[in-house]
Amino acid sequence: MGLVSVFGSDIDTFYNKLLEGESGISLIDRFDASSFSVRFAGQIRDFSSKGYIDGKNDRRLDDCWRYCLVAGKRALVDANLCSEILENMDRTRIGVLVGTGMGGLSAFSSGVESLVQKGYKKMSPFFIPYSITNMGSALLAIDTGLMGPNYSISTACATANYCLYSAANHIRRGEADIMVAGGTEAAVMPTGVGGFIACRALSQRNEDPEKASRPWDKSRDGFVMGEGSGVLIMESLEHAMKRGANIIAEYLGGAVNCDAHHMTDPRSDGLGVSTCIAKEFGGCRSFPRGAGLIISDLQVNYINAHATSTLAGDLAEVNAIKKVFKDTSEIKMNGTKSIIGHGLGAAGGLEAIATIKAITTGWLHPTINQDNIEPDVTIDTVPNVKKQHEVNVAISNSFGFGGHNSVVVLGPFTP
Repeated sequence: MGLVSVFGSDIDTFYNKLLEGESGISLIDRFDASSFSVRFAGQIRDFSSKGYIDGKNDRRLDDCWRYCLVAGKRALVDANLCSEILENMDRTRIGVLVGTGMGGLSAFSSGVESLVQKGYKKMSPFFIPYSITNMGSALLAIDTGLMGPNYSISTACATANYCLYSAANHIRRGEADIMVAGGTEAAVMPTGVGGFIACRALSQRNEDPEKASRPWDKSRDGFVMGEGSGVLIMESLEHAMKRGANIIAEYLGGAVNCDAHHMTDPRSDGLGVSTCIAKEFGGCRSFPRGAGLIISDLQVNYINAHATSTLAGDLAEVNAIKKVFKDTSEIKMNGTKSIIGHGLGAAGGLEAIATIKAITTGWLHPTINQDNIEPDVTIDTVPNVKKQHEVNVAISNSFGFGGHNSVVVLGPFTP
């Protein structure tokens, strides 16, 4: 696993901060946001790409691609796939699928500004390459020589989960042995913040930013922007065992679908989400797992929820969960976005890592700012304080503008 987050790029540090319930939300200082109605975010500070990107390219790259390259390369090293080892592997069997919801937004904005103010002749030759959404996967492959399936998916805030789901399917179909998969995003800049303000999607709790992201709380007033990258190394069991890989968790399945309802609002009845979760279990409450074993939805006891802190979305997700899981008494559910904000296209990658750390450590991070929970939320949201919990089967939800729904199932690996 590899990440770039508001808490840095070390996975243990990232998860320990989550367990402590330490908010990563603060006032924006990357640009002058004093005239904006929203002036805070989960902004990454003191980011360093040293040792991962050469200086010349580093100065040119949009942060979206810098985050992707660092997270991706850290994931490869974490999986004992450093450059020396990769040189002796069949790299046509290793692919990259790292998506983004917004792409190189800073590169795009700077290019448009140059066009308007100075004319097309002053536009950077990197305007197009560093704006388009496939460039994260492409640059990571170029740097590492990975020649397997390579593209990006852009399904707004469901992007990373879609990438994990599709990457797993490439492996299952025999098209790859290993996939580098996840999401990246860097939209904490004027165009990104201004655009989401225009959508009326953001919390405006400027006087108390750390309290702004509060999933399921009655006083929630919108989501908080975040950024970063989360990348997993996904590998067939046979291939991983053969090379002696350290297997940290098992991808058990996933599903994607569409609400077919509205550009930005979820279905209030949660039908699209509940259908997606049910589909994940084969529509019949269970699906095969490896050597004839069966995983049932009755075994799910942890949900890393999408939980963005919006008025409609939080309850729609809970309604969907209740439709699928008739007995939620043993389920615990938390919201990572309460602590780090909403990473948009990177959210599913960062939350998959948080889910895997919950599986491997036996500790769930809290959902912070739970002061007055909605009465319809009867599932344990791990309010404000971490809890010890042995995870049997976990699901991680990600939903995006356009009605894109995605769910991935993860569990502990048992040899």
